[in-house]
Amino acid sequence: MTDPVRIGLIGCGTISPAYLRASETFKILDFIACADINPEAAAATNERFSIPDVSVDQLLANDEVEVVLNLTVPAVHAEINENALASGKHAYCEKPFGLQVDEGQRVLDLAKEKDLRVGCAPDTFLGGGHQTVRHLIDGGAIGEPVAATAFMMSHGVETWHPSPVFYYKRGGGPVFDMAPYYLTALVNCLGSVSRVSAITGRAFEERTVTSQPLAGDVIQVEVATHASASLEFENGTIATLCMSFDVWSHRHPNIEIHGTKSSMIVPDPNGFGGKVLVAEIGRGWNEQDHTHGYTSNMRSIGLADMCRGIRSGRPHRANGELAFHVLEVMAALDTSSSNGQHVTIESRVTRPAPLPVGLEHGELD
Repeated sequence: MTDPVRIGLIGCGTISPAYLRASETFKILDFIACADINPEAAAATNERFSIPDVSVDQLLANDEVEVVLNLTVPAVHAEINENALASGKHAYCEKPFGLQVDEGQRVLDLAKEKDLRVGCAPDTFLGGGHQTVRHLIDGGAIGEPVAATAFMMSHGVETWHPSPVFYYKRGGGPVFDMAPYYLTALVNCLGSVSRVSAITGRAFEERTVTSQPLAGDVIQVEVATHASASLEFENGTIATLCMSFDVWSHRHPNIEIHGTKSSMIVPDPNGFGGKVLVAEIGRGWNEQDHTHGYTSNMRSIGLADMCRGIRSGRPHRANGELAFHVLEVMAALDTSSSNGQHVTIESRVTRPAPLPVGLEHGELD
């Protein structure tokens, strides 16, 4: 038996229950403390999941905590990661890795200096749907990839989210909120992005909340809410990416990847399962059987994989370098639009190792 890794959770908000429920699948995870700037949120997590609630400072000072799970708001992801690393703890955070490239780089540099690990969501690419896609592409099912499309288009979150304001402030918008899923899925299959060209904008300067409890409040929009980009990958693949909160309805598939032999429809990267379809030329689309498990909501699988790596010494898959590369690509969209030029992506990342075929539920090696 591998000794469980002791986890301290900082940020007991909306996404934390999904992590804590899914974490029960992985015996490597042992949550021993939780904290939030709102003590009532931490107390509620304690009551629901029986995890002792403490202050943030107490959690960071606790030598028993080996890894900090950082589920705070995006604006402080990098700060909390740095605080965790400075306290001698590994860090794993929700997406995005940061709001600016330089703060993401500081986290990577500090982790290297401290000889600690850093990981980051999304980990949906470890789900059965996207691992099947990776398995098929690596096996030559569509030949060599040459093109891809990725669309996430909706009319925003103010009609359903209980606290939608931050989605339209710094660190929000469709790019920093949703593009991590799409870009991570593409990088997992295709490798590093080398160049970006984009146009961004926003169609609505104000948003009126219709969800409870803030119905009627007016949000002043501060970020781009529509982004259209061309991405050139290091392997030569050219992808079209569109992220929008300005579209009422559409019929585009989430992701398609086209190769020299065939084409593939890829599941929603904001989920772990979904249909995988490969075109049989002249005979339509054929649904493929999943080659991997973990097709339900498995948020925490990336954290569990990092903890397995801590115990065994192997690299983890949802790693900081991958998240940093995605951050650099996202930041390049606004830069390209503002400057009217292509932006060269400086970072390069090794594609994460695929999960083995035939794993038992709860296994990662």
